[in-house]
Amino acid sequence: MHSNFQFSSFHLILKCSLFLVFAGAFLSAIPVYAEFQAGAVVVDVTPIKLPVIVNGSMISKKANKIKTRINARAIALSDGKTRIAIVVVDSCMMPRPLLDEIKQAVSKKTGIPTNHLLISATHTHTAPASMSCLGTDFDPDYVPYLKIKVAEAIETAFTKLQPAKIGFAKAEASEFTALRRWIMRPGKLATDPFGNPTGRANMHAGRNWENVTGESGPEDPDLSLISIQSLSGKPIAILANFSMHYYGDKDISADYFGLFSEGLKDKIGKDDQFVGIISHGCSGDIWRRDYTNPEGFDDKQTIEQFAESLLGIALQVYENIEYRADVDLEMAERRMTLQYRVPDAQRLEWAKRIVEKMGDRLPKNTAEIYAREQVILHERQETEIVLQGIRIGDIGIATTPNETYAITGLKIKAASPLPHNIVIELANGGDGYIPPPEQHLFGGYNTWAARSAGLEVTAEPKISEACIELLEKVAHKPRRDTRLSQGVAAKAIADSKPDAWWRLDEFSGQTAVDSSGNNRDAVYESRITYFLEGARSEYFCANGEKNRAAMFVGDRLRGRINNLGDSYSVSLWMWNGMPNDGRDVSGWLFSRGRDNGLGPYSDHLGIGGTSGNTGRLVFLHGDDLKTVSAGKTEVPRWKWQHVVFVRNEESIQVYLNGKLEIEAKAEANFPTSFDRLFLGGRSDNSNNWEGRLDEIAVYSRALTPEEIEKLSIE
Repeated sequence: MHSNFQFSSFHLILKCSLFLVFAGAFLSAIPVYAEFQAGAVVVDVTPIKLPVIVNGSMISKKANKIKTRINARAIALSDGKTRIAIVVVDSCMMPRPLLDEIKQAVSKKTGIPTNHLLISATHTHTAPASMSCLGTDFDPDYVPYLKIKVAEAIETAFTKLQPAKIGFAKAEASEFTALRRWIMRPGKLATDPFGNPTGRANMHAGRNWENVTGESGPEDPDLSLISIQSLSGKPIAILANFSMHYYGDKDISADYFGLFSEGLKDKIGKDDQFVGIISHGCSGDIWRRDYTNPEGFDDKQTIEQFAESLLGIALQVYENIEYRADVDLEMAERRMTLQYRVPDAQRLEWAKRIVEKMGDRLPKNTAEIYAREQVILHERQETEIVLQGIRIGDIGIATTPNETYAITGLKIKAASPLPHNIVIELANGGDGYIPPPEQHLFGGYNTWAARSAGLEVTAEPKISEACIELLEKVAHKPRRDTRLSQGVAAKAIADSKPDAWWRLDEFSGQTAVDSSGNNRDAVYESRITYFLEGARSEYFCANGEKNRAAMFVGDRLRGRINNLGDSYSVSLWMWNGMPNDGRDVSGWLFSRGRDNGLGPYSDHLGIGGTSGNTGRLVFLHGDDLKTVSAGKTEVPRWKWQHVVFVRNEESIQVYLNGKLEIEAKAEANFPTSFDRLFLGGRSDNSNNWEGRLDEIAVYSRALTPEEIEKLSIE
């Protein structure tokens, strides 16, 4: 019994010893660190075989010269428990299947989970074609080479891990980014590739002011920096993020992304070990030209000057970054199946006829491009996308695999529970534009169904919500409240005790939240876009926050206030996008009446047009145009104005920027429970507003001149 026990003990000890030997060998192959560490590397991915097919155009083209080298720039991070990699490649777009293959190869070699690897594209339009899109197919010689080199970048970055510290900075760079997608005037619609006049919005339409009413959304001016240093203060890497689509270059080039990254190295890196990177922020509707200020645009500015100036802003905030080494890492991923917007039977038949005539050749014109795309979408029906959320201490990173509008990035960052955030687009795939749902109603290139813009109409809210949820998951905190702060002018409205107060600061429809506390939310109709710059931010918001407004594109906001009688008031801020002589009535600001009609008991306030009182405030009671009363002042286009309408039984007064503009008489005698208000349009949907509205407050009493003076900030 005793000897058997000794024999068994010996074998047990032997087994444990062998286990520890093998375990030690296994663990030595996968280093585990007890502190925050970082490593970075640049790997050249410039094609070695020319000419090469290039992405970025409707029709396929090739390049046979190298202007600037293109690279894969990788950062590896570890906190001892979690390891992640962030890679930015000088590429227009890269497909998810290719990136999944790279991740699987890296994971097999290093043991790092595939869902801890982020690979994104800069979106340079002068890089080799890594995926097929529109009239361009991928380059079959380049893709295998890119696959090897990106994997090499990730693996090499992890060999350079060293103890590190990290910090965050953000600069305002609005002069380097602007909206390229503008709303067209009614009657100025563009024709889509399928022969239909659907283009109520279009890229670069702001070149001609007579054809447009304003921008279709907000810009994101944030130039953000995630800076990593060694514990001794030696720079290791900077990951910047900026929302500007691309500059435009020739031959094979990394565009401004490469120039900016190399500029970081020249200005900050003391040796060849430093890696500068700029990732692509949400800029599907963004470009560098500000069409609101054509005289201020420098047509002679070079791409080098653009990159150098942007770099100058980054360096200013870089100097004041505060670093910390006590950070941990967390990363989460979600894979989501989304439907394509496939053609109906009629469009598919049209497409098949064209594709059949093409045979095996590539498309040569827009009709052929979009015909081929319809056949491809019909065959595929759906696709899988990848979304990620990362936390590095108190820094959040969200990703989308799309060309994402600026408003989506603003929405994700505003709701994130973390204090510092960036959103990287075209990460882990190249799944095309995702316009917010209302933007699909306005048409334009960004909405034409193709692999470049083919996801379902609800893709944007699904993706943005998933990104926010991923950030909540890695932060272990709920999202932030996204309501605007209150500046002095907002507090003046709150103090005036309105019956309803719609700030119109929403990121999307259909609910306009009542900020009065009376729970009288209003309902946005369909053709409205959101979160554009609002009236007088310095007065309506605090701490430098930007006020926000809704842009009306022919539809209205419907409100209901059940205690309105024969005396009531409406205070609002308006920004008219229509030329004053653009149509019979420039636009109706608000209406109290019954939906789809005028009727004898109704009030309407607007701006006159070619039918009379051009550019001046006009008041109409009922449906008798002979009773129109007009103001004296021509209201300028594209400038915020404050308007207050006051009805004190039969007495009407209208104020413009605090000054009395209209005095009139009109019988009231509104029926009981006559509670419907329409903002941004008339009750009968005639000549609805084309422009922005903001800070709408409604009162069930006639405001006094003293109260109006307090509401006016002039």
